[in-house]
Amino acid sequence: MNKTDRWLLPEGIEEVLPEQAKRLEQLRRQLLDMYATWGYELVMPPFIEYLESLLTGTGNDLDLQTFKLTDQLTGRLMGVRADMTPQVARIDAHQLNRETPTRLCYIGTVLHTRTDGFAGSRSPIQVGAELYGHAGIESDVEVIMLMLETLNVSGIEAPFVDLGHVGIYRELVKQAGLSEEQEATLFDSLQRKANTEIAAYLKEWKLDSKVATALAALTNLNGDESVLDEAKTVLKKMGKGVLNALNELTNVAALLKKRLPDIEVHYDLAELRGYHYHTGTVFAAYVAGRGQALALGGRYDDIGEVFGRARPATGFSTDLKTLLSLSTHKNNQVAAIYAPADNDVELQKAILELRQQGEKVICALPGQTGNAKDMLCDRQLKNDGSGWQVKNL
Repeated sequence: MNKTDRWLLPEGIEEVLPEQAKRLEQLRRQLLDMYATWGYELVMPPFIEYLESLLTGTGNDLDLQTFKLTDQLTGRLMGVRADMTPQVARIDAHQLNRETPTRLCYIGTVLHTRTDGFAGSRSPIQVGAELYGHAGIESDVEVIMLMLETLNVSGIEAPFVDLGHVGIYRELVKQAGLSEEQEATLFDSLQRKANTEIAAYLKEWKLDSKVATALAALTNLNGDESVLDEAKTVLKKMGKGVLNALNELTNVAALLKKRLPDIEVHYDLAELRGYHYHTGTVFAAYVAGRGQALALGGRYDDIGEVFGRARPATGFSTDLKTLLSLSTHKNNQVAAIYAPADNDVELQKAILELRQQGEKVICALPGQTGNAKDMLCDRQLKNDGSGWQVKNL
């Protein structure tokens, strides 16, 4: 690498400069304070840990996103976290070991081997919340509401919610008797809504006509509330498991609309985000004009089992950098007070008092370049004979 290139960062890895860093930190504090008012406790998982824990229950997708290295002390394989959710599940199952519902929140940098779907970054600042120990729809709705409040606090206007349920597809695949390879192939086609491909696969595999018809219908079951009625008609003969999942989705939507009557809700029964990870209702938040979800979440009841304690769980996560980039909040520049390079005791007392009052005071350094305005100060400390006073520039 040439000396002139040493400042370059790897693709997808960013540094945060002062102004953005200040805004990110302000938003971080606002969100954590808001989560605390909902009863969510902050946890701080480690940046790196043994690979088995990091990849628990998350499937192949997270494996591909995880940087791996060997622990020089034990020889065991370790991973840099690409998602904090499995870590928080471990904390709930093993460290806290509570019987009551547990609400946890987290925020921190994660590292991806590839750019993610949020902002093309490989180092998002992941923020999220998880609710453990309750299997009812009320906990799903609480987490969805918290996700929407996160967007509200961040200055994201007019978001809408996209709802689905992975249990519907799971039950249909089970009835179809698909092999693991066939299931993966169909899953990929469904995510792309490739109807021609799906029809060809279903015909080639010679599935039962009733199951094949239901699977083929999933890609068209998306839109407004009428989708739920259509789904009940299309899937009414597909067994108890499918109908239970559809009823659960319907009940989640009804309770969400009851609590947030003005929220716009869309439905997509072919949306299988985190299919190998989630077990029930899945949800995402979008805004008009942006194809990528701003926040993602869902139910994942089985994840804690490998840590010795399976508990119901639901949660969401988002990227702090993305929220800030889409925020409509104005960037309020905090004006500063300029203090001259003077060791006068009374001046130092005045500086201390102003800082204790929350003012920003920037002290000049002897022989420095630049004046008060260059340092973005709009006031200055001057001694008018009666003591040091703050004066406008």
